[in-house]
Amino acid sequence: MSIASSKERRVVITGLGMVCPLGNTPSDVWASLESGRSGVTECQTIPAGSSMRYAGECRQFTGDIADFGDLEKSRKKMIRKGLKVMCRETQMAVAAAGHAIADAQFADGLPEPERSGVVLGSDYMLTLPEDYADGINACTTDEKFDFGHWGAEGLEKMTPLWMLKYLPNMPASHIAILHDLRGPNNSLTLREAASNMAIGEAFRTIARGHADVMLAGATGTRILPMQAIHAIQTEELATGDCDPATACRPFDKNRLGMVAGEGAGVVVLEERSAAEARGAKIYGEVLGIGSSMVANRQLQGDCRRALTGAMRAALADSHLVPAGLGHINAHGLATRQRDRDEAGALVDLLAGAASTVPVTAMKSYFGNLGAGSGAVELIGSLLAMQHNHLPRVLNYNAPDPDCPVRIADGQMSVGESFLNLSVTPQGQASVLAVGVG
Repeated sequence: MSIASSKERRVVITGLGMVCPLGNTPSDVWASLESGRSGVTECQTIPAGSSMRYAGECRQFTGDIADFGDLEKSRKKMIRKGLKVMCRETQMAVAAAGHAIADAQFADGLPEPERSGVVLGSDYMLTLPEDYADGINACTTDEKFDFGHWGAEGLEKMTPLWMLKYLPNMPASHIAILHDLRGPNNSLTLREAASNMAIGEAFRTIARGHADVMLAGATGTRILPMQAIHAIQTEELATGDCDPATACRPFDKNRLGMVAGEGAGVVVLEERSAAEARGAKIYGEVLGIGSSMVANRQLQGDCRRALTGAMRAALADSHLVPAGLGHINAHGLATRQRDRDEAGALVDLLAGAASTVPVTAMKSYFGNLGAGSGAVELIGSLLAMQHNHLPRVLNYNAPDPDCPVRIADGQMSVGESFLNLSVTPQGQASVLAVGVG
């Protein structure tokens, strides 16, 4: 088969899969978005008394085999066997991928395994404290840890395969093995920017003719113990007394800070003519990808400049114009400075259209899912286009003069195209441009 140019090969989204605080199916997620139901609750993962009071937890996902969907016996057996070397983030990714393949109606497997692949993004995956407990106890005397004993006595107490649970390429590896995806395979660790970058790389892979079907997305958490400690130390968290459902307030003048969460999102991408030939449901078409990294010598990100550059790159790639966008799905972290930076970037991009192009922020429903946020938010916008309704931003009650953008109120048109925005504290921004199918 000859390799066609990107102009000749269009790429569409034909399957959606997710594990998120709003549910594990498109219908459950859409019901929450449409009705304005938040998935943020009092945090149960971290002990009471910490500064992580609120969280978007996937309480409906327990890791039980039933959470992975309606599976044939052989695949169910494979997943059960693999669970012992899957951390929670990998389990969520594997479940989301299975749901996406089922939604794309590839029940009997993808027809050409060598032309099918996967690109998965993730956060840094950190060991749970209990994985170290026996080893630490073996090296502790009179409540004092002896580092000199770790190599000889501590390590032998570790489970032999423990590291396989936390390697960031494990989600993509498990998904490829389970679904016999023998084509391109890649793993990206770019924090919140990972979802859009993974989907963008899969889009490019199909567009340049190196694959016909790709699974892409990301999985992440900010609430498991080690990640939570990092978030508590480095992030502005929502800690005020309030109804948990009102804790995440993107762009609101009285925003409290970031709400941490967990989740995974995976989409199926296909070459358009092949998808149409098999009668696939098309949720949308990936039109372009943009990225930018702007930081100073101390690695402090300039998120405003990074987002502006990434959005302009995505528009140039997709041949869209700012004023013609149907809506923008913002990063919407709900911290003081990050929301100002993002609003400033939107004004820089949209200019006079800043008062007309609607901006939604789906973290208001479930918080920051880490690397998984972008993919779940993308799915939210795709569902909005399917239902011709742009969900309102929750908890937006007092406009902030420092954020002069048009926040979605539930009454605005969803349009026929959108940008999906993500950015990290280090100034790595990624933006996908998507249109109607």
